[in-house]
Amino acid sequence: MEIMLSYSPASASWGKGAILSFNGDEAVIHLKNHEKNDRTLVQRAARKLRGQGIKEVELVGEEWNLDFCWAFYQGFYTAKQDYAIEFPHLAHELQDELLARIECGDFVRELINEPAQTLTPVKLAERAAAFICSQAEKYSKKSAVSFQIISGKALEAQGYQGIWTVGKGSANIPAMLQLDFNPTQDPNAPVLACLVGKGITFDSGGYSIKPSEGMSTMRTDMGGAALLTGALGLAIARGLTQRVKLYLCCAENLVSSNAFKLGDIITYKNGVTAEILNTDAEGRLVLADGLIEADNQHPELIIDCATLTGAAKVAVGNDYHAILTMDDELAKSLFQSANLEDEPFWRLPFEEFHRSQISSSFADIANIGTVPVGAGASTATAFLSYFVKNYQQNWLHIDCSATYRKSAGELWAVGATGIGVQTLANLLLSKSEQ
Repeated sequence: MEIMLSYSPASASWGKGAILSFNGDEAVIHLKNHEKNDRTLVQRAARKLRGQGIKEVELVGEEWNLDFCWAFYQGFYTAKQDYAIEFPHLAHELQDELLARIECGDFVRELINEPAQTLTPVKLAERAAAFICSQAEKYSKKSAVSFQIISGKALEAQGYQGIWTVGKGSANIPAMLQLDFNPTQDPNAPVLACLVGKGITFDSGGYSIKPSEGMSTMRTDMGGAALLTGALGLAIARGLTQRVKLYLCCAENLVSSNAFKLGDIITYKNGVTAEILNTDAEGRLVLADGLIEADNQHPELIIDCATLTGAAKVAVGNDYHAILTMDDELAKSLFQSANLEDEPFWRLPFEEFHRSQISSSFADIANIGTVPVGAGASTATAFLSYFVKNYQQNWLHIDCSATYRKSAGELWAVGATGIGVQTLANLLLSKSEQ
């Protein structure tokens, strides 16, 4: 089917304010002359076409630009990928940008949608490393990337107690990816940013076990790791020239005779002790190892991403990623990037008093809030702050609530969305140019 864009309204016979009309093998998307709203309208139209069982389309006409092509792709995408889109010819740079968005966005969505039976913690680390290596080889220098994957008992031996503790209950051993993208090839080059991603490839909740309804989508609990990998890949495609390090903290959270238990205490590399009051608050436990490692690199910027709390999702739904930081200038930079890329983020509170709301009688901190009515997303961030020395500045925590849709909506099919890849790539590039 050929798909055209038009600024003329649809005939009244298609219904009042119809965004789609048809003429034989041709469909027309009727725009409204409001640029941002029109992008949303194109995505909605693409979803409607998919809902009607249309699988093969060609975008024709002069009105198709980069944003409209990308919006259509976002709406037309489904997890089964049983479709084909023929795009119009765009100017060379715009064509390259569209293809880079598709490549990086597809990587993120496919990884998040993949079942945990095949995407184990080690596989996640390997796939992420391979993707960044391929991006560097294509757009930068092959030798720009070095990495190591630490797995199994080596994690315990090297002091990565959070990842080891969470992952030791599974036959699929935990792993940590430590990747260095260094296009300068100078071993002493300063680090622009460290990216730390939660890579829980399946989360049963452990002994604080989830109900089946809550567990059914927990193969997606590695969404933060996927998002940061895709964002770094897109930044490389867009010409990133500064050094960035990526840390993915990967594990399965299962129940077994080896699984961690309530009341256990983890002693981290930086000396902080954490009491386990809920084994379903495991994401922050693995991220702590990554944040310690990132902080030791003395980067200009630390960003961690995680599908961390149900509390954030209650606050913002599936429609926004939540950000928490004490650094107002950094938050402003993030929102500037989000506005430029037309992606939805929302700021939630994180204040000094939240750090006192995770007290423990047996350790320095507990892994959940210990006040009667706590703000779950804020106390989770407070936990993480104990692993960043200067947590008040240059550190941004993203609770990735918009990672996955359990049911289809006007804009998105069931499954991963890829929201945030462009914003974080934009933020990395903007910081590299300052």
